[in-house]
Amino acid sequence: MGANRTTASAGRRSDSGSGRQDSGSAVAEFVMVSALLALVFAALLQIGLALHVRNTVVDSAIAGARMAAAVDRTEADGARHTATLIAAAVDERYAQDIRVDTAQAGPQELITVTVRVPVPVVGFAGVGQTWELTGRAFAEDAAL
Repeated sequence: MGANRTTASAGRRSDSGSGRQDSGSAVAEFVMVSALLALVFAALLQIGLALHVRNTVVDSAIAGARMAAAVDRTEADGARHTATLIAAAVDERYAQDIRVDTAQAGPQELITVTVRVPVPVVGFAGVGQTWELTGRAFAEDAAL
C-alpha cells in the first residue's frame, strides 16, 4: 500500500511541474495570433480601398462621358466633370491623367473617357502600377 502512495504523489508532482513549464505560453500565442489577424485585417481593408478607388473612378468616367455626350456640351466639359467627381470622392492626384476621345461606332458617335490612375497599394499611395479605366456613352443626336 505504501508503494501506491508514492506513485500517486509522484504523478501529482509531474503534473504540477509540466504546468509550470507552460506558463506564459498563452500570452505568446495570443501575441502571434493577434499579429497575424491584424495583418489579415489590414490587407482586407486595403483591398476594399483599392476596389472603392477603382469603382469610383469608373463611375466618374462614365458620368464624364455622359456629360460630354450631351448636345450642348464639349469633350472638355466631360473631362472637367470627371476630374471634379474624382477629386471630390477620392483625391486630386487620381484626376491628373484624363483623356476624352470621340469615335464613330456605326451610325453614332461614341464618347470614351479614359482615366489612368495609380493602383493604391499602401493607403492611397500607388507604387508603379497603373489602372487605365474607361467610361463610354453614345453622343446625343442634335437632330432629335
